[in-house]
Formats: sequence, C-alpha cells, structure tokens
Amino acid sequence: MVRSKAEAMMARAAPAPSRESLRGLDWFIFFLADVQTGFGPFVAVYLTTEKWTQVEIGSILSIGSIIALFGQMPGGAIIDAAKSERLVAGLAIATIGCSALAYALWPIFPVIAAAAALHAAASCVLGPAIAAISLGLVGPLAISERLGRNARFASLGNGVAAALMGTFGYLLSSRSVFLVAFALAIPTLLALSRIREREVDAARAHGFVPPSEPSAKSTSVLVLLRQRPLLIFASSILLLQLANASMLPLMAGIVTTRSSQWATVLIAACIIVPQAIVALASPSVGRKAQAWGRRPLLLLGFAALAARGLMFATVHDPYLLVAIQVLDGITAAVLSVLIPLVVADVAFGSGHFNLAQGVVGTATGIGASLSTVLAGYVSDKFGSSVAFAGLAGVAALGLAVIWLAMPETRPPSRSRQA
Repeated sequence: MVRSKAEAMMARAAPAPSRESLRGLDWFIFFLADVQTGFGPFVAVYLTTEKWTQVEIGSILSIGSIIALFGQMPGGAIIDAAKSERLVAGLAIATIGCSALAYALWPIFPVIAAAAALHAAASCVLGPAIAAISLGLVGPLAISERLGRNARFASLGNGVAAALMGTFGYLLSSRSVFLVAFALAIPTLLALSRIREREVDAARAHGFVPPSEPSAKSTSVLVLLRQRPLLIFASSILLLQLANASMLPLMAGIVTTRSSQWATVLIAACIIVPQAIVALASPSVGRKAQAWGRRPLLLLGFAALAARGLMFATVHDPYLLVAIQVLDGITAAVLSVLIPLVVADVAFGSGHFNLAQGVVGTATGIGASLSTVLAGYVSDKFGSSVAFAGLAGVAALGLAVIWLAMPETRPPSRSRQA
C-alpha cells in the first residue's frame, strides 16, 4: 500500500532521541508514580487518624473526583497549546508536591480541600504531558514500544511507592506518607530535567504532521471530535471502566468478611499481582500492537475483564481470588499501552492528540464514577455474585463493541515496518 506524503515525511525525519532523554523519561515516570501513590487510599487513612468524619472525608474525595472528571479535556487542550510540555509537567509536579506538604502540615478542611483540588487539576495535565513528551521524543513509528516501556516504569513506581509509604506509615505515622510524597517530587523534577527540550518536537508531541496541501479541516477540533473511531473507542473505554472500577473494592469487602485476619495481606496481594504483570508484560504489548494491530489486543483485554467478573461471581475461596487478579494484570497491561496508542492513531495529523486523550479520559471518569455507585447498589440489593455477573456482562458488551464496531487503527505503513 502506498504511504501518504505525510507518513513518508515522518519516516524520513525519524527522531533519534539521546539515551539521556530516554532514561530521563523512564525515571520521570517511575518517580511520578511514586508521588501519585501517596494520594491513593492513604488519604482516607490519614484523615481518619486526624478525627475527620466520613462526610468530611467523602467531600474531599468528591472534590478530587469532580475536578478529575471535568478537567480531562481542558488538560489535554492545555498540553496541545503549550510551547513546552516539560515546563507544564514541571509546574504540575511542583503543584502536587506542595499539595502533599499541605496535607501533612495543615490537616484542616479549607487547606485540604484546596490541596485536593490542586492535585486533581495538576493530574489532569500530567497524563497528556507524559504521552506528548513520549510522542515528541520517539515519533509515531516507535510510540507503541515507548508506551509499553512507560507502563512498565509506572507499574514499578507504584509497587515501590506502595511498599515504601506503607512502611513509613506503619513505623512512623500516616502523616509521613505525604512528607515522603513531597520529598519524591524532587527526584521527579530532576528526572524531568534530564529530558532534553530540543529533542521533544512540539508539533510531533501534539500529533501534528505538515500536510502536503494546507487544509484547515485536517486540524479542526470539530472534525476530530466527530471521528467515528474516536467516539467508538471512548464508548468502549467507558464500558470497560464501568465494569472494572468497582471490581476490586467490591472484592475487598468480600475478602474482609470471609477472612478478616488475612484481609490486609490478601488485598495487598491483589494489588501487587496485577502491577507485577503490567511491569513484565507491557513492553511485549507495545511490540505486539505494532506487529498484530490494535484490535486483537483490545479484544484480549476486554475478554480478560469479562472472565474476571464471572470468576469473582462464582469463586468463594479468598485465596483463589488473588490468583484471579492475574486477569486484572492482563487487562491493565493491554489498556495502559493501547489507550494512548489508539488515540495517537486516531488523532494522527490533527495537532490535537492531547485533546483526544482528554475525550477518552472523560469517558474513563464517567465510567468509573458510575461503576462504584451501581455495583454497590446491586450488591446491597441482590448480593455480590449478581453484582459481579452484571459487571462481567458490561465488560462483554464492551467486547462486542470492539469486535463489531471498532476499526483497526494501526496505519498500514507501520504494519509493514513491524
């Protein structure tokens, strides 16, 4: 198949980033995952030890969730408009570090509410910034393998940070978790500084390729947002999050009921197992996405999620539930690479890659928000087995959308080079 002029230009001008920049990106992602881990379940634990009520804690968590939901598209648009993705990422990390310090030093409602809002807003920028820096460094032809490497270092960072912060929280206090998060922002900024600014091509980072003939339509935001593959993909990701977001919390409650003595250990294992699989498998997912295309791997990820839901509905041994989490690792490994990769394919040449990421990110937030509410209601009314079966059905619906409606997005020129 004959390549377009834009793709031919892209191939001839293939970027050659330095080893320093590539390693800087690796460690930037690793340390950023460390910092972000401090804002997970540790928030509720810390605020509980500070004698906050559940209503107050729920309000803080809701502030972050609402901003994270509605900030996805603006965050992507900011990165698309930025002249320096590194500068925006650096400011976002500094903001998150200051938020962590505020949590540790001033645990009063106005300060924590402001810190939660700033953290959520900064996080809306960081996701697109990482993908943009990656694309700007390696270019579209090598982005699939780069995304696999990103997922590996993020997973390793999450695992190391969970162990480190859990140890500090146990030996010292839950307040120390946020001091550790603040301290980790420093090596994160140092790693970011090792990425050479001149090697991150701004146009390439935004998914823009100079067309053979000038056309305002090719770079129109409305044209991008009307693209059928983008809308189908966003809908399928909404279904995936609707099925996935509540599975682990629902299962954690069941494990606590059935084996309260070992509940903490089992739940920790349920988190570590998928992270280990993501760290091991993500680079292979990136390579296979280049060789096989995107659809086969997407089908695998959705199928693993549906199977996991069915097994949770039928298996009652709490120790076997940990083994089932292997399927969560498969889904996470596939989607951590494929979501930004498919978006890069769809937005290729538009100059609005990061805005398109925001569209999918918004779908992710909507699905996750609805999942916990609906699954909790069904579990209370009809039992956990029915809830898990329903979540498996939603995952199966997403699988059907991918199978029947989602086109293959890998450009033909990339398949030939694979």
